[in-house]
Order: sequence, then structure tokens, then C-alpha cells
Amino acid sequence: MSVAASTALPDLAALEAELNAGVAAAADEAALEALRVAALGKKGSVSELLKSLGGMSPEERKTAGPAINGLRDRLNAALAERRTALKAAALEKRLETERLDVTLPVREAPAETGRVHPISQVIDELTAIFADMGFAVAEGPDIEDDFHNFTALNFPEGHPAREMHDTFYLPTKEDGSRLVLRTHTSPVQVRTMLANKPPIRVICPGRTYRSDSDQTHTPMFHQVEGLVIDKGSHLGHLKWILQEFCKAFFEVENVTMRFRPSFFPFTEPSMEVDIQCDRSRPGEIRFGEGSDWLEILGCGMVHPNVIRNCGLDPDEYQGFAWGMGIDRIAMLKYGMPDLRAFFEADVRWLSHYGFRPLDFPTLAGGLSN
Repeated sequence: MSVAASTALPDLAALEAELNAGVAAAADEAALEALRVAALGKKGSVSELLKSLGGMSPEERKTAGPAINGLRDRLNAALAERRTALKAAALEKRLETERLDVTLPVREAPAETGRVHPISQVIDELTAIFADMGFAVAEGPDIEDDFHNFTALNFPEGHPAREMHDTFYLPTKEDGSRLVLRTHTSPVQVRTMLANKPPIRVICPGRTYRSDSDQTHTPMFHQVEGLVIDKGSHLGHLKWILQEFCKAFFEVENVTMRFRPSFFPFTEPSMEVDIQCDRSRPGEIRFGEGSDWLEILGCGMVHPNVIRNCGLDPDEYQGFAWGMGIDRIAMLKYGMPDLRAFFEADVRWLSHYGFRPLDFPTLAGGLSN
């Protein structure tokens, strides 16, 4: 039987003393980690001693094994103790250099500092008002085809609204057709009539796009349109709905409205609507009083051609529609002088004109709180 060769061990006591001295001298956790790797890492000095146990005889392992394992355990304990001491010293240093001013006000919660954009707020207000009248909310795509955006709405070929200076067209397709960024939310009315049978009562809020930009116009803006299709709907119903909306939205007891003849391809007759206001104070508009008039929307009875294009019989059904700019009525209600600020993402502007996120508009509790 062969006997394993004797393997000489270094002076473990001297090695331990050297390692303990290094642990005590470590100035920070990085230096302490470097020492741990040098001793206990894969190729560390203590790890190499543990590897050498395999080449020892059984008698030598009985003595060397406990000695080397004991060295490893004591070194781990020394490292943990030193690491705790270094962390405590670092914390103490921070406490000496950092101070907390307990007189400062408590920071507001994110739900208090965040603000809802006025456009989102006004859309919620519109929804609350018209939902109370029994209207549903309908939505549609921002990119439309010629039929839904123009043809179904009785826009003839060559109409100015079809020209490039008014409309954003996408590249021409292989069949010669071109998609457009919708110029109004009326295509949603068309899609609603094509998909549903009367009676229909919907509002259609959303983004629209036209090639225009100044203090009161932007290439992308927001519109809300309303549609009622039924067998007995008439202008009296339209007038009542618009009056009730204006009273609720501008939060006044009474509002006087003036209907002026106009022209839109998709309504006949067509009307522009003005509301009574007082503009005698600079930079301020008061509704329901005064002797001034302000145009806020267009409306009319849905043209028979539009009803026919949507698969309904104009001899059986009739209806009315209206449309207004959400950005415009938001400016009028909340006194915002420049439409471009709506889209500049200025946090200061939003902090001033925005709304608290938990203040939901309700007819009972107040739309704008």
C-alpha cells in the first residue's frame, strides 16, 4: 500500500497574524474586499491551503484540516467585524457632515404636485355634461381615408378643404389614393352611423389636424362634435342642448345665444352660434351678461346626402350636429391668452393652469371645483 507524501504547511499562526493585521489596517470597504479576495478568493492564500489537503496523508489531514478551516472561519469573522465597523464609521462621518433642517415644510405627495392638463380636464367636463343628457362617447382613427373625411360628408371634388394648403396628406398609395390626417372629428360621426342603427346620440372628442399656426391656431388641435340621429329630431332640440351645455360648462345661470345662417357641406341648414358675454374688462370675458357677442361653435341639421351616404334613409331619419374647438372653449373659460402654450410642455404653465388629479369634474360637485 502506498502512503501519500508528506506536505509541509506554512506557519499558520504567522499567516493569521499577517491577515489580521491587514484586516485592521483596511481603511475602507474596498480595501477590505481586496484583502478578502487575496485570502479567501479562488486563488487566495487560505484557499490554496485548503486545496493542499487533498495531497496530504490521512494523519496529516486530521491535524491540518481543522487548523486551516479554523483559520478560514476566524478570518471570515474578523472581516465581518471590520466591515461592520467601517460601515458605522462611514455613517458617523455622514451624520457629522449632513444636516436635516426639520423646519423645512414637508414635501407634497406626487398626487398633490402633479397636474391634469387643461385639455384633459375640459374633455372630462364635456363628457360629464353630455353624459348627463344621455350621450355616449365615440372615437375613431386619427388617420382617415378620403371617403370618411370628405366624400361621405358631402365635400365635392375641388372643395378648398381638400387642398394641400389645408390638409395634411400622407404619401400617395399604389392605387392613387391618399390617406389624410383627419381635418375634423366628423369622420367619427360617419363611422358611428355606418355601424349603428338610430336613435344615435354621441359626442366625438379628439385630435384634429390642419395646416395652420398662429396665436389662436396650431397644426394639431382638439375638437368635440355632437350628433343626434332620430325620426323626430329638430332644431328646437339642438338649441336646448347647446343652451344647457353652455350654462353647465361656463357655470352661469342663464346664457343668451344667437344663431346666424352659415354654410357647411355636411349640414343644411347650417348655423354659427354666438353667446352673450361682457368683454369690457381687459383680458377678461364674462358669460351670461353684457352686450357683446362671441362665436363659439357651428351647427346645423345633418345634410340628407350625409345620411344617405351612411346607409340611412333621409326620408325616415333626420338629425343635427354641432362642433366646437376644445382648446378654444378652454381658453375662454380659464383665461388662457395663447393657444401655443397648450403644446409647449412648460411645467410652470401647467402648474398654474393645470388641475389636481383627484378633482374629478361632476355636475353635482362642480366642473372646475
